Amino acid sequence: MVDATTASRPEAHEVLAAVLQVRAGSLQVLLWQRALDPHAHRWSLPGGRLGPTEDVETSIKRQLAEKVDVQQLAHVEQLAVFSAPNRVPGERVVATAFLGLVPSDNDPGLPRDTRWHPVEALPDTAFDHESIVRRARTRLRAKLSYTNIGFALAPPTFTISALRELYSAALGYKVSATNLQRVLARRGLLEPTGETAAPGRAGGRPAALFRFAERNMEVTDPFAVLRPPNRARSGSAS
Repeated sequence: MVDATTASRPEAHEVLAAVLQVRAGSLQVLLWQRALDPHAHRWSLPGGRLGPTEDVETSIKRQLAEKVDVQQLAHVEQLAVFSAPNRVPGERVVATAFLGLVPSDNDPGLPRDTRWHPVEALPDTAFDHESIVRRARTRLRAKLSYTNIGFALAPPTFTISALRELYSAALGYKVSATNLQRVLARRGLLEPTGETAAPGRAGGRPAALFRFAERNMEVTDPFAVLRPPNRARSGSAS
């Protein structure tokens, strides 16, 4: 028989954010190191308990403000709800997770207990946070195929070569600059700025600078899929 007091008790609810950025040529996630049990010294996603007067979006923006300047987030969206009864020790806690993206030219100031970690080489993480990071990476990779979400990884202006490096880091395989430009231009996502980048040490012809035509997330081709080169001859969208 279920105790009436227990049955009527609301489940605890927390919000978490997998904040991703391409840094030093790899896709990285923002994590903070726990000081107390449970899972002391393990690394966690930023977030916390949902406030009694907050909705989840308001709450995650408040929580992130404590770890990273939310003004530097180019995109935030709800990722998934994680509700396994044993996902954390003790009382049941349901988590609403978000995906956040920081452009590569931003370097937010962080507290001492907070660092960026490569998604491909995560440290020991708390609870189910590793699976949330993996889910966030999968969501980003999917949306790079059929939306313009690349704007949230890129600085305001960029060369095609630099954009290719961002896409390659996020997707986990080398992308052809020629094919990437062709696909994004065909969808009307890129526009030239009329300016060029300063030549590098090797000299050569200055590279043209581009920008995303729209810096809000839009579905641009719902049936497109970006594939690794060994699965598609072009290594680009089908």
